[in-house]
Formats: sequence, C-alpha cells, structure tokens
Amino acid sequence: MSFDYDLFVIGGGSGGVRAARMAAGTGARVALAEEFRMGGTCVIRGCVPKKLMVYASSFSQAFEDAAGFGWDVPSASFDWTKLIAAKDAEITRLEGLYRGGLNGADVTTYDARATLSDAHGVTLSTGETFTAAHILVATGGRPFVPDVPGAEHAITSNEVFDLPEMPKRVLVVGGGYIACEFAGIFNGMGAKTHQFYRGAQILRGFDGEVRGHVSDAMIARGIDLHLGTDVVKIDKQADGLHVSCTNGAVCVVDQVLYATGRVANTEGLGLESLGLSLGRTGEIPVNEYSQTAIPSVYAVGDVTNRVNLTPVAIREAMAFVDTVFRGIPTPVDHDLVPTAIFTQPEIGTVGMGEDEAAKTCDIQVYRAAFRPMANILAGRDERMLMKLIVAKDSQKVLGCHIVGPAAGEMIQMAGIAIKMGATKADFDRTCAVHPTAAEELVTMKNPIEVAQVA
Repeated sequence: MSFDYDLFVIGGGSGGVRAARMAAGTGARVALAEEFRMGGTCVIRGCVPKKLMVYASSFSQAFEDAAGFGWDVPSASFDWTKLIAAKDAEITRLEGLYRGGLNGADVTTYDARATLSDAHGVTLSTGETFTAAHILVATGGRPFVPDVPGAEHAITSNEVFDLPEMPKRVLVVGGGYIACEFAGIFNGMGAKTHQFYRGAQILRGFDGEVRGHVSDAMIARGIDLHLGTDVVKIDKQADGLHVSCTNGAVCVVDQVLYATGRVANTEGLGLESLGLSLGRTGEIPVNEYSQTAIPSVYAVGDVTNRVNLTPVAIREAMAFVDTVFRGIPTPVDHDLVPTAIFTQPEIGTVGMGEDEAAKTCDIQVYRAAFRPMANILAGRDERMLMKLIVAKDSQKVLGCHIVGPAAGEMIQMAGIAIKMGATKADFDRTCAVHPTAAEELVTMKNPIEVAQVA
C-alpha cells in the first residue's frame, strides 16, 4: 500500500518536533500537525515561561540580601506588563526556532487539529485527509480542574502566563511541584499568597525530609500554606473571589490558580474508536518502544503518562526514530532521571528517596543541613539540605536530594555519577570544590542513621 507520508506526527511539542526532525533526517517523508503553537506545553505555557517568572520573582529576595553585602538598594517596584511582554517576545523567538527547525528538515507542517480516522489515516480540522505508514501521537497533557462550584472563575497554568495584570491576592490550589512553584513565584512578586493542599504534606512522591524542609521554608518566606485543606466553592463578588474552605474559613483573593494534576490530551483523537483502550487519566498505554496496541500507532511524551518531563519526551522521540526508521530497536530508559523543581528554595533530585529505598534494602543516609555562605551576611536563617541514600552492602548511591540555590544545576552533575553506578567511595575520593555548597556532596563522611529493610 502506498502512503502519503512515512510518518505523521500529531502534536508540535518537544517530543513531536524532535521525532519529526530526526525521522526526516533518515530520508522519511514526514508531516506534523499542531492546532495551537509550535513548542508545546514546555515552551509556550510550561517550563520556559515558568522559569522566566521564577527568575523575576527571585529578585525581591536578592534586593533584600544585597544590604548585608554593603549595597544600598533604593525601593524597587515590579512591572508585571513589562515581564509579560519580555516573556512573550522570548516565546515567539523560540517558537520561530521550532518552526525553522522543522522547515529546515523538510517536514511538512499543518496548523490544524489532527485526529485518527483509522490505523493509517489522519483527518485535519481543515477537512484534509492523509495516510501514513506510521502515526506518532505526541499531544501532551492539560491541567485538570476538579468539579467544584464556581471553578469557572479559576485559572490554570494555561492562563496564568497571560494575565493582563498581576493579582495582589492569590490562592494556589494543589500540592505538586507546579502548585508549589507558582506559590513561590507570586509570593516573590509581592502578592499575598495562599496555598491549599488536601494532603498531609506537599510534594507527594519526593523524599519525605525534602518535602518537610521545603514546606517549612515556603512558610518562612511568607506563603500562607494550609495542609489538609481543600476548596468547597468559589463565589465571585465585588471585592474578589470568596473561596469557602473545608475548614470552614473563607479566603478572599483576586485569582484562584488550580494546579491539581494533569490529564492526557487524548479526548476526541479517535483512538478509542480504533479499539485502543486508554488509561485512567486518558493516557495512551505503550510498550517499551512507545508502540501502542495498534502496530502502526506510537505515542511519546506526557500523553503516555510515563515520566512527564520534556527531556524524557525528547529521549522517547529519539528512541522511536531509532526503532522505526533506523532499524535499531531502542527501548526507552526511564530509570534514574534527574529532576529540578523550581520551588523557592529549589529542589534537585535523582533516584530514590529515603522511605522508598528503605523498602528495597538496608540503607545508610548521609545528610548535611547548613546555611549557605550567601545567607550568612544576608542575615537569612534558611538552610540548604543535601542527602545521599546509600545501599549498605554495595555502597551504591541510590538517591541524591538537594534543596537550595542552584540545586537543579548540581543535580545534573550528580545524576551522571549516579547513573554510572557510583558508590559512596566514589563520592568520597572526589576532591571538594571550595568554597561551594556542592562540596558537601563529597565531604559527608558518617551516616546519620542506618535503616533496615522492612
């Protein structure tokens, strides 16, 4: 059978664009359809604009700290509209690079919504239809908002980057990394920031001590964090949004930002009509080669709900191209993925947390908690936290967790060593770089505790 394309990619995010470009580089005829903007969640309304906002919000603390180092900083003011304009210009620049990369690779692009009509067929919202030997779904995810009375008055991470003005009072609902990051952003920009999380502690899934350390630091920085608390209803009134809580209180704010998880963007794609069963949050089940139960259909990125990170989607895309177009079967490696969470303070983590590791073997825990040098003259009590989780018998480092300035930068390097199977002795014989915070990773000599496997 003759097809219009060797590969049709649905979705122009990081995973879809990388797959399209790399496949085209093998000589394949490739097309890609994107209904919104090239770059996907990460570039348009995710990692990139969020990190720019984290930078912007961190200046308020920097101005305060400068006095301890002899600087007399005049009273500073923040202009939300200037930040948004600069952010928009950068996003437009990056989107242009994505489009330019696709054009340069001779990928045919369609600015339209695409759905699957059969195992080899794609229909666009323009009415055009195409056939392809392989179809790759890379449509990502979207924010989930619970069915709460008045939820239509709330926003999500999709809308927060385009607010016409900065809210002076904000409620962030959720306890995951997105919620905690935005709580830090608004707090740093000077908004009165509340955060509700229905669980007992924020950042579920991370090391327990890291969770507590960051929670305490966020509160100390001024975030009004309420654990075990959820929203009952939201009423829009003349003086703001009146949010009724499960504890009986009413919180009045200008904006409510829901960050209560994400679901896969699979609704209406036509997958279920082809007999493909989706997961609980709409995700597409795939095997280790990103192939679905329909042999010609593959999926990568957040739409598969494996490890929902941009670099992982890119690696999944490259493995897909190796497998399908280069004839090199390449399973995707999701083990020991380093991660940075841009809370304030920042988190860097790779491998297992203490509780998780203790369920697998006898472990030793090495910990250092200290005030970084910059905080001493600044007069800040906030402390950094560093942990190494080590298997007692093999001395292999099972996890590394850092909380504090540049944690994300440090964890990238630590991730290399741990991915290579480094032992505690490997860390110990590495000479420290002084004076740095990172030197603590190679100078922790004695375990603070030994946990026996349950």
